Amino acid sequence: MMEEPDKGPVNRKKTKLDQKAAALPSAPGVYQFKNSSGKVIYVGKAKSLRSRVRSYFGNSNQFYGKTRILVNHIADLEVIITSSEVEALILENNLIKKFKPRYNINLKDDKTYPYLVITREPFPRIFLTRQLKNDGSRYFGPYTEARQLRSVLELISSIFQVRSCKLKLTAENIERKKFTVCLDYHIHKCKGPCEGFQSETEYNIMISEVVRLLKGKTAELTRSLTEEMYRCAEQLKFEQAAELKMQINGLKKYAERQKIVTTDPIDRDVFGIARQRDDACGVVFKIREGKLLGSQRMYFSNTEDEPFATLLSKFLEKYYLETPDLVPQEIFTQAPLAEEEWKALHTLLSNTNRHDRPGGKTIRFITPQRGEKAKLVEMCEENARHHLQEYLTEKQKRGEIARQHPALDALQKNLHLEHTPRRIECFDNSHFQGSDYTSSMICFIDGKPRKSEYRKFKLRSMKGSDDYAAMHEALVRRYSGKLSKELPMPDLVVIDGGKGQVNVAWKTLADMEINVPVIGLAKRLEEIHLPGVSDPFNLPKTSPALKLLQRLRDEAHRFAINYHRKLRAARTLKTSLTDIPGIGEKSAMKLLEKFGSIEQVAKASREELREITGRKTAETILNFFNEPDTSENNDDREQLTGNNGFKT
Repeated sequence: MMEEPDKGPVNRKKTKLDQKAAALPSAPGVYQFKNSSGKVIYVGKAKSLRSRVRSYFGNSNQFYGKTRILVNHIADLEVIITSSEVEALILENNLIKKFKPRYNINLKDDKTYPYLVITREPFPRIFLTRQLKNDGSRYFGPYTEARQLRSVLELISSIFQVRSCKLKLTAENIERKKFTVCLDYHIHKCKGPCEGFQSETEYNIMISEVVRLLKGKTAELTRSLTEEMYRCAEQLKFEQAAELKMQINGLKKYAERQKIVTTDPIDRDVFGIARQRDDACGVVFKIREGKLLGSQRMYFSNTEDEPFATLLSKFLEKYYLETPDLVPQEIFTQAPLAEEEWKALHTLLSNTNRHDRPGGKTIRFITPQRGEKAKLVEMCEENARHHLQEYLTEKQKRGEIARQHPALDALQKNLHLEHTPRRIECFDNSHFQGSDYTSSMICFIDGKPRKSEYRKFKLRSMKGSDDYAAMHEALVRRYSGKLSKELPMPDLVVIDGGKGQVNVAWKTLADMEINVPVIGLAKRLEEIHLPGVSDPFNLPKTSPALKLLQRLRDEAHRFAINYHRKLRAARTLKTSLTDIPGIGEKSAMKLLEKFGSIEQVAKASREELREITGRKTAETILNFFNEPDTSENNDDREQLTGNNGFKT
């Protein structure tokens, strides 16, 4: 039997937090929620700290799933006021990386993927790295596809004569003739800046051309090199013109391999997200001059119950804050961003020095609805779904997540549920002629019983036989007070019963402002009842969804019956065998296990009783059941031996 929670400390804590939240300023900033141990469990940003923080401390029943659990664990809060929403956005990102709060969305960025780096030094080098350093170097990437990265490196190597050595090429070292040319110089892979055969100005012009290539400006670069080639030819510099022609041919071959995705030569980033249960994957297409230059993906976890707009804004914030790439003219998204998130992100990107917008044009956030642009977003989303399935398959192989039960997908489809019902709780009542009223709550997670989260209730408010009142009490005790904090909210509530029980359950949850789908499964015809719907419906007998519901209903019935029988047995023992001097509950249970019923105990011989209880107690039992017959004693014997030995 579950004890009623002590609500006093909780109310005091809420009052203290309410007062603290009410005293916050209406200014932008970042708030941190802490648990009773002082650990930061959530970090968020807000345009108005007071409004946002106070929204958490209203009626906790307005929240669902992860947010509801978060609110129940908040013991303290701390805020940092900023001068703008942009500062709040950047600070939030840094604090999440620092504290790794339990209830924030976890974005697994691509730091394990390689980048191309152009070093900040005289005669810059170009190489691969997996570490981003704040050393003034320029980084391009990350490259999630190894084939794509190899093609870029091969292209740079074939077109440009960039040095591959690690020599410290300072003006002083070159002037002192400290170095000599290597094999790359003799095979025309380098122009020998180490011996002064190539000036730093000429080398940096070549590096700027590499940068234009990495930014996807192949058409622009081709035009520039073509003009330079004709200029060299006019000046009779035929050797240089020939080198430029080789570069141009290499660029044209590379451009031919790039996929043209739009007819207008505008730079765009296209974002798409796919989600399933608690995981999600985001993909961004980098489109430059109408051609798909490459893609990048990030994985999310801890996303359950998060609005899609929140996932999208977190993805864009993470990408543009941490990816050292240029901001294009247009940004395509699956859905519009929330206004507050959009304004902060727009201000951040508009003020950044990484812009690449001719004439200082502003950035445009677009959610295409039809045509070529909408198909581009759909293609990005399709890639996200593909990568998410690969990611979930790998997690299943590593044992990090349970395999999806096929019945859950069928159940979600048949009941038109918004989310996959990973956690299902089922309730059933049991009693005997209105006595020993009990209720059970069993829990299935991912289609399998989670017995550690089963709960049983000895109903207190029952007077006579009232199944509706019993269901009401069981639901109130499960979804309020202590249990509501111990256990997460389910995705679906199943009631063992028909229309009446379902409507009572739905109204009970609605009165507590809990928005969880409720259905009932009636035993007789296996009909499914929905709240507020007069006519039930049936699922095919072979449906995996129906079979899962039957398992839930039967398990809840078994659990309720077992608890009810235990209470009846305890009451019977207390009013019969335990009335015998020297017989406690343990001895009484041993006697019942041996003889099966109180009637058989009364008929047992002296020798049989001695084997269980010993000589002295055996004599006491014999004397108890063999007292002189009187009318009063006869009545007692009828009570003791009737109904299979159970006193009713």
